[in-house]
Amino acid sequence: METDTSISIRDGGPDDIPAILGMFDSAVAWLVAQERTGQWGSTPWSENPRAVAMVERYVATGSPFIAEVDGVPAGTLTLTDSPGSYIDAVDEPERYVHLLASDRRFKGHGVGSALLAHAAEVTRRAGVSLLRVDCYAGDDRKLVAYYESNGFTATEAFVVGEDQWPGQVLARRV
Repeated sequence: METDTSISIRDGGPDDIPAILGMFDSAVAWLVAQERTGQWGSTPWSENPRAVAMVERYVATGSPFIAEVDGVPAGTLTLTDSPGSYIDAVDEPERYVHLLASDRRFKGHGVGSALLAHAAEVTRRAGVSLLRVDCYAGDDRKLVAYYESNGFTATEAFVVGEDQWPGQVLARRV
């Protein structure tokens, strides 16, 4: 897939939280329409207090980025120095991808791939060689395959919570 040349990526911040939640609402609606509720359920993130708090926390403590297509917020990704509490830390410096999502109106524009390439470049410029991410690994593992198509390699699988949410950690050397 070619990246749309009109994608620009900028630093995000607290003012972007409504747009970020809107991107996740769009993704949830798209998944629900496909009867794929295992990843994020069926409630829009903007109506889920836990999801809102998580977005607020990552935006405040991480490095959020916003991808825009012709000036319209189309995708988001936040980098931090460590994974969530449900993933084991590694014994070297790393950057960790959180909250990658795109507004489904921009599906096929290469927004997610552009954000992942930007995250790799930011990580490399920081003198860090390891970029990791985790994702939903249920259903047909399409999301795992997506990250693999963007240069990541699956490392360890995990499960979270009482509902045994299936996840996959992936890593990329940059």
